[in-house]
Amino acid sequence: MNNRLSIMLVLGMCSFISCQSPKKKPNIILIMTDDQGWYDAGFNGNTEIKTPFLDALASEGVVFNRFYSASAVCSPTRASLITGRNPLRMDIPYANTGHMRVEEITISEILKEEGYATGHFGKWHLGTLTKTIPDANRGGKEKYYKDYTIPSEHGYDTFFCTESKVPTYDPMVSPKEFIAGESMRYGWRAVENHDLTNNYGTVYWKGENQMDTSNVQGDDSRVIMDRVVPFIENSVKTKQSFFSTIWFHTPHLPVVSDSLDRSLYADMDLPKQLFYGSISAMDKQIGRLWETLKKEGIEEETIIFFCSDNGPEDQTPGSAGMFRGRKRSLYEGGVRVPAFVTWKNNLEGGIKIDFPAFTSDYLPTILDILGIQYPEERPLDGISIWDALEGNVKERPSPMGFICTPNVSWVTHQYKLIGDENLKNFELYDLLKDKSEKNNIIKEFPELAEQLKTELSEWLMTVENSKNGMDYRE
Repeated sequence: MNNRLSIMLVLGMCSFISCQSPKKKPNIILIMTDDQGWYDAGFNGNTEIKTPFLDALASEGVVFNRFYSASAVCSPTRASLITGRNPLRMDIPYANTGHMRVEEITISEILKEEGYATGHFGKWHLGTLTKTIPDANRGGKEKYYKDYTIPSEHGYDTFFCTESKVPTYDPMVSPKEFIAGESMRYGWRAVENHDLTNNYGTVYWKGENQMDTSNVQGDDSRVIMDRVVPFIENSVKTKQSFFSTIWFHTPHLPVVSDSLDRSLYADMDLPKQLFYGSISAMDKQIGRLWETLKKEGIEEETIIFFCSDNGPEDQTPGSAGMFRGRKRSLYEGGVRVPAFVTWKNNLEGGIKIDFPAFTSDYLPTILDILGIQYPEERPLDGISIWDALEGNVKERPSPMGFICTPNVSWVTHQYKLIGDENLKNFELYDLLKDKSEKNNIIKEFPELAEQLKTELSEWLMTVENSKNGMDYRE
């Protein structure tokens, strides 16, 4: 918890709970997958990938036809999810760059102050987790000391996470030798004999300078869920509402799958067996999560948000469906991701909505549900989408801004303006009529384009001000 937020709470400068707060605070789970394309789930129409548990859970709630990650790569999107702000405001422009600043106000900090048990599980990717040993992409190297920041510095009581990617099966090792069709970058068949493996070069961490080397074999999603389940059970035992971010590594490369999960796709080529097999393995763990909630009798007291962190990786079986572009692109395929919200018997199930939303909306929406005010006057890029989830609002009232090198974009309910970082070479698309972004209409609507350019430029100035620390008042 940062000092500014603690002082504000102590002095009572802001009232957190309104008279509309629910008597029983709901549990809140934010699930995020890694590089799962919009079409990489059955609930979005894919008939090849087997995701029965995800599909069943989605059917219990509201599915977004048009949900966006705040960036086209992972670290920035994660920053947006827990702050409600564009990641460039805290200078996290790309993967493996920057870190979560202690001055930022996170949803985990706010809910911890509200008495929630808070836990983070899976991928972190918002800073390095060690200064002492070589680890993953940045950890343990002196030049990255400035990026050291662990989840407990941002409102999490409990965490079990890696700094960045890991293999999706046996996450701590890789084969000594590869056989046909396998590679270190794209993935491999799970190795049955661990004598034939090397250390992959990363570690799971559970505290400051505390590695967790127990129970890290087998499916990585199961390894993660093995920590989530006791966290939930303990929260129920202590009669404490809980907040959890569960950020699976799947299906980020390298995708690794065992023979059982590959057998679900035995008639397909090896890349699909590995990629789809890893998603189906994760799907089983999401089913296990739901069964845990039911066993504890809290499935109606728990809100589950689900989304991916960006579009599918290049040269993989991952798919954005009809949408243009993939990971690293601000065209729809790079940022439109599978997403739903489930709150059994509180949100009507079996609904799909076209309301455009993105990961920056999570924090304002959760605060709205709980009747909590954001504790400081600083720019939030997200809005509460609770009315949209209830079916009361059909159109987004404010645009969404995106920044991901080398492009920027400004997205309204109907239009997308996209150009380069120098605010040149703009294109304009009508997303309601042209979902695949095939028809650039900027010459047909020059006045509209100029209006959107002005709005984008003004917004970018506020982002730059935030990046320079102007939001952090003494």
